[in-house]
Amino acid sequence: MEYIDDSEEQRILSDLFDELYYGNDSYAYDNCCDEEDICNPSEGMSFEAIFVPVLYSVAFVVGILGNGLLLGVLFQSRRNWSVTDTFILHLGVADILLLLTLPLWAAQSASEKGWTFYNPLCKITGTLFTINFYCGIFLLACISLDRYLSIVHATQICLVVWLFSLLLSIPDWIFLEVVSDERRGKAECVRNYYKFGQKPSSSLKTAARGLYHAVGFLLPSAVLIFCYSSILWQLRCGTQGLQKQRAFKVIIAVVAVFFICWTPYNITLMVDTIRQNNDSSPCEMNTSLDKALLVTSSLGYLHCSLNPILYAVVDVKIRRQLLNILRSLGCKQRTHKPKCASSFWSELQRG
Repeated sequence: MEYIDDSEEQRILSDLFDELYYGNDSYAYDNCCDEEDICNPSEGMSFEAIFVPVLYSVAFVVGILGNGLLLGVLFQSRRNWSVTDTFILHLGVADILLLLTLPLWAAQSASEKGWTFYNPLCKITGTLFTINFYCGIFLLACISLDRYLSIVHATQICLVVWLFSLLLSIPDWIFLEVVSDERRGKAECVRNYYKFGQKPSSSLKTAARGLYHAVGFLLPSAVLIFCYSSILWQLRCGTQGLQKQRAFKVIIAVVAVFFICWTPYNITLMVDTIRQNNDSSPCEMNTSLDKALLVTSSLGYLHCSLNPILYAVVDVKIRRQLLNILRSLGCKQRTHKPKCASSFWSELQRG
């Protein structure tokens, strides 16, 4: 753990906490104020200490249960897996691994001491978060590509997704560490761009934000919009059976939930990136924007919890198998084994 004693370096340390690359965020209030008018971080810290633990706890419980049941359903029907079922399996694993990091971020926000799990776990947790954050978004894009191109080698593609996500996490292994901010009175697990000198490279910070916007949202969004728009156009112009009509609703639901969860955060993050270049921003504006970042990023993490609920609502086959699992866990009750059927998602690949 590093303690910064130099007053000048302590003043610019607040920039470090403004790297809202993902959820282990803090607030940078010093950027908006001169030495005579230092922004008070207590309001933001009080909001963070209540909001983050509550929301992350709910997301953790709902997400772990939902994704766990989803994986159980998939393993129960593993003999009839389609290509998309393979992607959904890996998506469920990625969501669970991401959800496992939420209790640590919640503990950091709730604790007066901040991050108390030491530096190695900071690197591991932050890197694990990043890997599965990217992996989850890329797998959603792969599902849309599968619907559009009828992918054959799903397992190999999933392996490429995991490896690419691992490569994108390399900066975390380098810069993530526990840093103590004496003004906030707590230690936090953040990217420390000051570790190689007192002045961080602005290009590194800009590249981090640019990488997130381009690779973590804009590119997957473009893939989702193009593939699903093409599929929907084909469905509307062709002869539609019952399964095709249901597939239409699934596509709308998947795309809508994705953009509802992630668009607010990305818009807010873009505004915050612009704010970083304006040192004269008023404290009230910065405090409000920091809260908005916290709320919208938390909404993005809820996407991991909403995925299994979405599948259960729109997919009759998954819902039927899920109910059978719940009955078997609750009581011994005779259930009729459903007829073997191909994945609901694979209906889009049939003529």
